[in-house]
Amino acid sequence: MPLRALILFFAFALIAIQSASPALAHTGSGYGGGLIAGFAHPILGWDHVAAMVAVGLWGAFLGSPSVWILPVVFPLVMAFGAVAGIIGLPLPAVETGIALSAVVLGLMIAFAVKSPIWVAAVIVGAFAVFHGYAHGTELPATVNAFAYAVGFVIATGLLHMLGIGFGLLVKWPAGRVAVRGAGGIISLAGIAFLTGIA
Repeated sequence: MPLRALILFFAFALIAIQSASPALAHTGSGYGGGLIAGFAHPILGWDHVAAMVAVGLWGAFLGSPSVWILPVVFPLVMAFGAVAGIIGLPLPAVETGIALSAVVLGLMIAFAVKSPIWVAAVIVGAFAVFHGYAHGTELPATVNAFAYAVGFVIATGLLHMLGIGFGLLVKWPAGRVAVRGAGGIISLAGIAFLTGIA
């Protein structure tokens, strides 16, 4: 599949997911089933979407091996954060950490920061803890925790792939400008989340 078609596919998929209403097959409030609830959680939160797309964008911007290491580090560490949230370990300033993830990752892209792979992995992993913790604490009481975790990891992976797909445009001068501009937009969105505007 050509790169342009792949990018269009993921963009269309994200728009369709964002605009679709959930089909609730069970009585009561919330999403039916752990997998569906877990999958919907990161996709329906614009703060999560911004940060997770930014991970893919930054990985693509940094090139190999970051293009695959960062999108692997994030969900792995996020799963540990989710476990901490599920079992009730205290973590202060979770929403601030999530908003700052969009600000910082967006700035890394906007300013074309070429950090060593271990530094990028530590930054991404640190923010993944906050995202995972939020997923874990918002686990509906009626769902299977494992299925919920699988759902949010799959959704996270798809958002990373969307970022990577767009980030691959850095191979061309105009694409590099577009990717850095997207980083600036993500950072501004993070500031809006941080200040409560969005």
